[in-house]
Order: sequence, then C-alpha cells, then structure tokens
Amino acid sequence: MIIRPYYMNMLKKYRDVPLVKILAGIRRCGKSTILEMLKDDLIKSGILPDHIISMRYTSEDFDDGMTDKDMYKGIKAQMTDTKRYYLLLDEVQEINGWEKAVNSLLENANTDIYVTGSNSKLMSGEISTYLTGRYISIPVFTLSFSEYLEFKKSGHRSERELLNEYLRMGGFPIVALGNFDEHSAYQIVEGIYNSVITSDITKRHNIKNFDLFNRVVKYIVENVGKTFSANSIQKFLKSEGRSLSAESVYNYLEWLEKAFVIYRCQRYDLQGKSVLKTQEKFYLADTSLKYCVMGFNPKSVAAMLENLIYFELRRKGYEVYIGKNETKEIDFVAVRRDERIYVQVCRNLPDDSDREIANLLEIKDHYPKYVVTLDELATGNINGVKIVHLADFLLKEEY
Repeated sequence: MIIRPYYMNMLKKYRDVPLVKILAGIRRCGKSTILEMLKDDLIKSGILPDHIISMRYTSEDFDDGMTDKDMYKGIKAQMTDTKRYYLLLDEVQEINGWEKAVNSLLENANTDIYVTGSNSKLMSGEISTYLTGRYISIPVFTLSFSEYLEFKKSGHRSERELLNEYLRMGGFPIVALGNFDEHSAYQIVEGIYNSVITSDITKRHNIKNFDLFNRVVKYIVENVGKTFSANSIQKFLKSEGRSLSAESVYNYLEWLEKAFVIYRCQRYDLQGKSVLKTQEKFYLADTSLKYCVMGFNPKSVAAMLENLIYFELRRKGYEVYIGKNETKEIDFVAVRRDERIYVQVCRNLPDDSDREIANLLEIKDHYPKYVVTLDELATGNINGVKIVHLADFLLKEEY
C-alpha cells in the first residue's frame, strides 16, 4: 500500500477533534485505501485494533432496507466499553439517513468518526440539518503528479516520460498501480465512468432519456477548459435536432458535480473584486475521463494542461477562479487566505508568450505570476513573470 501523505497529514491534523471527517470524491479515487492507511496509522500510534470499527456500506453488501437505526445499532453493538472508538465508515451514502446515525454516534458515544462517499447522497442537505458545524469536508482527488511518481518509482523512466504518461492515462490509482497500455487503461477508466453515470446519476435521478443525457455529458467533456452556459448547450442540441429545457441542463450539470465527475470553476472580476455567475468553466475529475470517452487527441492536450493545474491548485488548498481583467482573461486566479497567485497555461512558447505574459503584467499587484508550459526550453523570469515547465509547477511544494 503506497501512502498518500497529503491525506494522512490532513487526517492527523483533525484526529480526536470532535468533528466528523468526510472524505468525498469520485469512485475509485482512493478513499477506501486512505481509510486503510488511517487504520494502520491508528494501530501504530497505540490504538487497540478492537477499538477501530471499520464498516463498508456498499450496495452489494447491504440491501436497500437498511436504515439509519440499523446502522447505529450495528456500530453501537461493537462498542463494549466507554473508551474511545475510531469509526471508519466507507461509502455511507448507501444508507438512507446515515447523517442521523453518525450524529447520534458523535453525541452519545466516545467516538472519532471518519466517513467516505462518492455521490450526491453524501452531499445532501441533510448534512446541514444533522451535522451543522460538526463536520469537515476533505475533498479526495485522483493522484497528483508527485503521487503518480511515487506509484511508479520502481521503474527506470525519466520524470518527463512519466509526465507524458500521466497526461494521457490520468491519476486513478488502479491504473497507476498497473503496467497497462493506453487501450487497457482507458477500458478501466471507462468502467469507472459508466458505473458513476449509471449508478450515481442515471438510476438515482431516474433519467428517462439516457441518450440525450449522454450527449450533454459528451458536450461537457469535449468543452473542458472552455466557458459555456446552459444556453450554449441548448443551442448545440438544437443544431442536432434535439430539445432540452434549461432546467434539465442545469440539473444534469448539478448531478455530474455531485457525483464528482466535473468541478465548476467560476469567473472572478479582478476590477470589481467579485465572483461572476456567468460563463463558468468545468474541469473533469481526471484527464483520462476525457480520453476514455472521446479517444486521445493531441489537440486536446492544452485543455488538459489546464485540467491538471486546476486540481493541483485545489489539492494545495486554493480556491480557484478564472480571472477576468476588463477584456482580458487570466486562466487561473488561486486564492488561499491572504495569499494569491495568477497562472497562465500555454502548451508551447514562444507562440503565445507575448499575449500570456502581457495579460499577467497588466495586473498591478505583487502576487506571484506564472506562465506554465510544456516547452522544455522556455523557463526563466520576464519582468517578474515566472516561466515554469509543467512538471516543475506540479511538483512545487509552495508557489
């Protein structure tokens, strides 16, 4: 088992803090394994194994009739004394009303609780009803590039070779652990994609016209890294002779977000210092999701560079926006407390360097500014704007 230090450090920080720790992310991104790592770490720190209760609530193991009371009683029955118990509850969203059970265990027992989930039930409004102010949400993403290198370190390939592979095959741990060719890797990811689309969205929301829903999903996948709206999706469908209401488009986008397939990136007006509600971008939970649906196309690499950088910034705890500076666009404005960085993404220099650098230089503050590129020769500093290779940017601990 390869340790993922970022998540372990995060969980250690909140250990024994009276909050429910919720790890949420797309299926197969590694949440269950993180709970296994946590269990091992608890035992190493002196917690007795019989005071660690691990439960996995998959639909295959429990029928639909299991209630929150059953869940509560099942866990409580394993607690035989008044000492602290560590509850590691995997895929809790399969239990209707799990929030009530978890809240009762938090209130009425000596517990430290960790839960995982991968779909919209986990993020329902019930959390705010039963766990208001009593939980911390920890987003779990597929592997970062540094984690991917750790998974692959037994080989003899260079960092740049592995970056190219990471760009094409993505960061699902199951793919990184194997030695798959591209076709096999995409087959695995397609299986993950189909299970999310079918189980977490289509069935759960009773979507009747799967073909139409699938076409909307493919439009979103095709347009990763581009601004679009529900209206533009409607127009596109109309051009194909199909019809869908704006409300349905909004629902589809929301359901894909809640299943952690896509992540919304809003625009931020640098002049007005406000978040804008129009022309957002969406990024995919993993680059391989695009290629398993659309096939690999070198022309799409530029958008996937943005995808990688968006999630790297999110992993490092930044809130990430598209920057609007009057008529100019900044690919990313990343904000973390009183810190801020600006990032332009450019596949090759010097083709686009003048425009990318000029856009950044128009921002009159002293926060760090980067142009991130795949160009091996283009590194350095131009009037305070740092030109950085993608691999170096992804591996930087701090910006």
